Amino acid sequence: MLRISYLVTMATMVVATTAAAGEITIGQKDKTFVMNGAKVETVTVKVGDTINFKNEDPWFHNIFSLSDLKTFDLGSYPQGQSKPVVFDKAGTAEVECAIHPTMMLKVEVK
Repeated sequence: MLRISYLVTMATMVVATTAAAGEITIGQKDKTFVMNGAKVETVTVKVGDTINFKNEDPWFHNIFSLSDLKTFDLGSYPQGQSKPVVFDKAGTAEVECAIHPTMMLKVEVK
């Protein structure tokens, strides 16, 4: 009986862990950040979530962040490619494009 209880507890933990981490796509379109086709300047995600940065423009983008929360540089990539970033701590990150300095996105991680 104890073993069944342990298995149920472990299965619940696996489901809870899986449900907690999400994945969203933020596109780069017309030199702006977009989500579901609309321009976005701030996005809120949960700790552990992944943002896929997808280039939807016919020119290259180079998405990066120098924020204390998350420092990354995805490098230059062409239209159609997507690169993921996992946000593993709570806080705020400012995300920019090295090629198009007017592109700014604030990621709030809760």
